[in-house]
Amino acid sequence: MEKQQVLEVKNISKRVGKKMIINDASFTVERGKVTGLLGPNGAGKTTIIRMLVGLMSHDEGSIRIDSQVLSTNFKEAMTHVGAIVENPEFYNYMTGMENLKQYARMAPKTITDDKLNQVIRSVHLENNIDQKVKTYSLGMRQRLGVAQAILHQPDLLLLDEPMNGLDPKGMREFREMIQNLKNHGVGVLISSHQLSDMELLCDNLVIVQKGEITYVGPMDNPEEESKLIVLLETDKQEQAQTILLADHYNVTVAGSYLKIELNEDTRTTLVKQLVDAGIGIKELKVHVDSLEENFLRWTEDGGL
Repeated sequence: MEKQQVLEVKNISKRVGKKMIINDASFTVERGKVTGLLGPNGAGKTTIIRMLVGLMSHDEGSIRIDSQVLSTNFKEAMTHVGAIVENPEFYNYMTGMENLKQYARMAPKTITDDKLNQVIRSVHLENNIDQKVKTYSLGMRQRLGVAQAILHQPDLLLLDEPMNGLDPKGMREFREMIQNLKNHGVGVLISSHQLSDMELLCDNLVIVQKGEITYVGPMDNPEEESKLIVLLETDKQEQAQTILLADHYNVTVAGSYLKIELNEDTRTTLVKQLVDAGIGIKELKVHVDSLEENFLRWTEDGGL
């Protein structure tokens, strides 16, 4: 495993009874990078994260965390992991500080007061840490959960649907907190079924659909990097489409535009060809696929 990889998931599968719920899943998480685990509700995201922290076994394949094989070196592997699976739980009658000190006493390494205060500042809870948790907003509870998960300075942070229910302010604060952890070299895996969450947070993307990984890679599909997609509007759209299709261009209709896929930048040739045919060009612009368009292409049926 390469040094920058803090997590390597290789060909893991999980059956419940006769049903295969995770089938041959493989992906990695790098240090200092945020990877999004994206898929519809019920696709298998939480199952994968539960397997990563040992709450559920995997039937086949392997999981390595900081080079430690999870199935044979569980204790050593988990010293490198911080996680929130589903909802973080706290003692509501205690303050945030009291909760963190309770968790610090159970940590695998000594947590000094300086380290505790540093973690509190990193999640922006210094002004509320002495309030009882029962008074916390959802966003504050999520930040306290992350503080708990990173107390022991893990190399890998696993977060299962961490932004569910957050208001816009809470979501912004959460993104800033994750960026700070990323800047300190922590590898982060975040599951979500919300495309917008992934687009704003992640460097890399893992899409799971019906228990299978359908895409692993950067937010932009690398297979499309060599292709140029342009949107064209003319005064004779049907005629323009007929000419371009006859010349073996890949052309589809996208609203009022013709969407044309070019293997190289031949815009000048294309425009001249249409002008010579008596067709006026109203607009020609480069098109960049949104994450939603990519998601629909990377999944079988596009359903969320």
